Amino acid sequence: MEVFLGLPAADGIGIGTAFVIPDKVQRAIPQHRISIDQINKGWSRFEAACQTVILNLNEKLDSLSKTNPRDMAQREIFETYTLMLEDPVFNKEVRDFYEKQLFNIEYTIQFKAQEYASKLQQSGNYYLAERAKDITDVFDLVLDEMLDIHPFDINSVPDGSVIFANSLNSADTIILSKRKIAGLGLSEGGVSSHVVILARNYGIPTVTGLENISKKVHTGETVIVDGKDAEILVSPDKETIEEYKGKIREEYKHRQALKAFLNKPALTKDGTEFKLYANIGTPEEAEIARAEGADGIGLFRTEFLYMSQNGASFNAAARSFSEQTQLEAYKYVLETMGDKPVTIRTLDAGGDKLINSVDIPVFEEKNPLMGLRAVRLSLACPNVLKTQLRALYRAGVYGNLKIMFPLITSVDQVKQCLELIAQVKAELTAEKIPFKEDIPVGIMVETAAAAVIADCLAKVSDFFSLGTNDLTQYTLGVDRENQHVAGLYNEFNLAVLRLIQTTAHAANEANIPVSVCGEMAGRQDSIMVLGGMGIRNLSMSPKLISSTKELLSRFTIQELEAISAKHINNMWELQL
Repeated sequence: MEVFLGLPAADGIGIGTAFVIPDKVQRAIPQHRISIDQINKGWSRFEAACQTVILNLNEKLDSLSKTNPRDMAQREIFETYTLMLEDPVFNKEVRDFYEKQLFNIEYTIQFKAQEYASKLQQSGNYYLAERAKDITDVFDLVLDEMLDIHPFDINSVPDGSVIFANSLNSADTIILSKRKIAGLGLSEGGVSSHVVILARNYGIPTVTGLENISKKVHTGETVIVDGKDAEILVSPDKETIEEYKGKIREEYKHRQALKAFLNKPALTKDGTEFKLYANIGTPEEAEIARAEGADGIGLFRTEFLYMSQNGASFNAAARSFSEQTQLEAYKYVLETMGDKPVTIRTLDAGGDKLINSVDIPVFEEKNPLMGLRAVRLSLACPNVLKTQLRALYRAGVYGNLKIMFPLITSVDQVKQCLELIAQVKAELTAEKIPFKEDIPVGIMVETAAAAVIADCLAKVSDFFSLGTNDLTQYTLGVDRENQHVAGLYNEFNLAVLRLIQTTAHAANEANIPVSVCGEMAGRQDSIMVLGGMGIRNLSMSPKLISSTKELLSRFTIQELEAISAKHINNMWELQL
């Protein structure tokens, strides 16, 4: 038996069969001249590759529902791909270029596909521009077939697997969440990375910081993942397996005991009530939140809607996330939660969350986490934000909606967002489309800038939500996705705690609600500190709600205040 130690990311124990996800193969297209007698042979290879791709696409189409909204979106992509591969006009253009220029067939295909895509992008026609990425993506599939490159299909991971990879993106994690995955072991990704947050939401035991783990573990080996102690046990003996099965049974008993808190309010020992909300990234997670007894949704990360549309297994084309598609997603969450509040954050794209959409330009940035991301990107692409706001205000009639803007750093940014809201309301009124007029609009406080001017921001905001993940990252200058500096990422740093205090004080002075929706809101040690600082609204992974209720029931407010004061004083003494 081998034991590998990493960083604890998502609690729980999983036992399963290792499945190692290979690193992405980089495609290199050769370019050289050919002789006339090689033309037919090359063209035959191209036609054979097209037919293979079409057959694969048809198999995928047969497996997809014609009524499920998510499957319908994927069907549209595959049907578009098939039509493009069978387009006689484009194929004739490729053949003519091939015969005249006498470049090898692989280079010819790549060149003509990129040329055609460029023409579509510059056409000025929205629909044609949206098809540009389809062209390059579908012929990338053909090139992969011709070069015998077969990109890994995340959907091929079998149930019961423990996944090992150097890294996963959020779209991969969303896809894996639909399967019965026993655990995750990752080389990259900090404990507050988005992949880990999603794994925690879905109850997948996860260990990160496992250097080169994909080369140390082999597919098919029996593996135990201990998310709490951050251990990976490879090829354990029967005695060890039985020991960990016993731990799983104890975990199950504990979860069953926590069900006693399921439909009860979150109360301290002396009767002070807390509100515990759920963080979600997909509409389906609202059902988990409701089942776990959440008081509402404290954070709906809408960027994951875009990510989950990408269809990672087929290099999906960049697409437009329409107003109607968004409306249906928001409506689903609101109706699922009934009269409970649902706080939906506008698109938080950019930085470490790359969105594959024709509506969002790709920028080359040396430091993307400090660049055009979140509300900055939305204001730079106002049509994207207006589309989302239209969907949100229309969805508002179906429940108790709140709207929240991310990464605010100035009052002027809030005013710009409010101006766009006024435009959206005027448009919907003119079009006689029903919408909810009086939706509360708040902001994320996740930078030192926002915390320092919280008293000013409170004058233009209906509520605050402290995003402690980014607040810690930006305050300390530590990349929360980088395991090499993981030891420096500390939400209990005195600077971070003081900024939380400053924000909470400004909210209380302005008589507006304040909550914490970062991962700090779901950890037992930080819950006690936050509670002692006066925070009464916490938003966390749904599966942590019952255990948080149990924790709060064991302490009085006075005891929490003492714990908090001691912690802050200790941090202050450490600075001396």
